[in-house]
Amino acid sequence: MIAVIGAGLAGSEAAWYLAEHGEQVELVEQKPARRSPAHASDGLCELVCSNSLKSDDVSGNACGLLKQEMRMLGSLTMQAAAATRVPAGGALAVDRDAFSAYVTQKLRTHPNIHIVCREQTALPEAGIVATGPLTDGALYAAIEARFGGGLHFYDATAPVVTAQSVDMDAAFTADRYGRGTGDYVNCPMNKEEYEAFVRELLAAQKVTLKDFEKREIFEGCMPVEVMASRGKDTLRFGTFKPVGLADGALGRPYAVLQLRRENAQGTLLGLVGCQTNLRFGEQKRVFSLIPALRHAEFVRYGVMHRNTFLDSPRVLCADYSAKDAPMLFFAGQMTGVEGYVESAASGMLAAMNLLRKLHGRESIVPEDTCVMGALARYIAASNAHFQPMNANYGILRGMDVKDKQEKKRRMAERALEEIGRFSAAIQV
Repeated sequence: MIAVIGAGLAGSEAAWYLAEHGEQVELVEQKPARRSPAHASDGLCELVCSNSLKSDDVSGNACGLLKQEMRMLGSLTMQAAAATRVPAGGALAVDRDAFSAYVTQKLRTHPNIHIVCREQTALPEAGIVATGPLTDGALYAAIEARFGGGLHFYDATAPVVTAQSVDMDAAFTADRYGRGTGDYVNCPMNKEEYEAFVRELLAAQKVTLKDFEKREIFEGCMPVEVMASRGKDTLRFGTFKPVGLADGALGRPYAVLQLRRENAQGTLLGLVGCQTNLRFGEQKRVFSLIPALRHAEFVRYGVMHRNTFLDSPRVLCADYSAKDAPMLFFAGQMTGVEGYVESAASGMLAAMNLLRKLHGRESIVPEDTCVMGALARYIAASNAHFQPMNANYGILRGMDVKDKQEKKRRMAERALEEIGRFSAAIQV
C-alpha cells in the first residue's frame, strides 16, 4: 500500500492519481483530530479563499495554462472546480465548502483509497509527503533532521465582508475592460479618499512580527500595508488601479478596491489584494474609510500564516523525489511551488513518477516548455536564494516573438503540445 501523507490539494491529487491507476493508497490526514491554524473545517482539500484557483485564461495567463495542462492529465482538482464553480469574470472561483465536499466524497468512496486519521510523526521510507506549508511537530522535526532544516516565509489572507453591508450607492459591478459578466463589486475612491486611506493604512497598528518574519514576506502575497509603504501611489498602480473600470453614475475613479465572491450565493465578498497583518480592530477602522465599505460587516479578518518550504534545489529532484531517497517524494507548497493550482500539479507529477518507479521505470518530467514542467525544473535548479514560485511565463523556455500577446498564445500552444507528448509517454 502506498502512503500519501496529507490530504490538501497536492495529497488529494496524488492519492487520486495512484488510486485511479490501480494502486492501493493509505491517505493519512490529521483532521478532524487536529487542524492547522489555517483550517476551519474537517473536509479534505480545504481552500482558504474562493478565488484560490486564479485566472482561467489559457492563452494569456500562465496559471490558466497550467489548469488546462492538468485537465488534459485527468486532474481531480480541475474536475472539482468545474463542478463547484461560481461567477468571477475571467477567474476560476469556486464555492469553497462545495469544492472540499466534492473532493472528500470522491476520495472517501474510492475503493482503492483508505483514509486514516492520525498525525504523522515520521517520514515514510516510500510514498508522498504533502503536509503543507504549516507542517509542524514531530514530522517537521523529522524533516529538519533529515534535510538540515526548512526555510520560512509568511503570507497573509484578506478580510471578507457581507455583501449586504456594502453600500452599492457608492460602488458598481463590472469586470476590468468589460471582460467577464460583471462579477466584481468595485469600490471607487477619489484622490482625497485614497490618500486618507493610505495615510491611515500606514499609521495603523500591526501584529508584531519577529525579525525573520519581516525579512521573508513572499512578494507574491504582499500585505497591503507593506505594498503601500513603497510609495503612496503603489497601490493605485497595482491592486487598486482604476484602469479599465468606470461607471456612468460615479465616473472614472482615482483608485478602486475590488470585491469578489467568497461563496456561490454571493453573500460573502473578499477584498481583492488586501491580505494584511493589521490588528483586527484596525482592519475594520481603515477599510471602512473606503466609502462603499463605511458600514461593512467583517466576517473574517486578514491573518498572517507561517509557510515552511524545503531548500528544494539542494534536496529534491525535478520529479519531486528526495535526492537521497528515490522512493520518497514531496509535493505541494512545502516543495516551493506557490499556489493551490501549482500544489495540485506537483501532487500529480509526484504520483506519476512514484508509480513509474514502483513498476521499475524511470521518472519522466515534462519539458520546461509547459508550466508543469517548468515549475518542477525550477524547484530542482541550483539556486542560492531559493524562494517559492507561482506559475508564470518567466520560468518557461523562451520564444523569440516580439508581440507579447502573440508570444503568450504561441507559448500556450507549445505547452499543450508538450503535455500531449508527456501524457502519452508517462503511460508507457
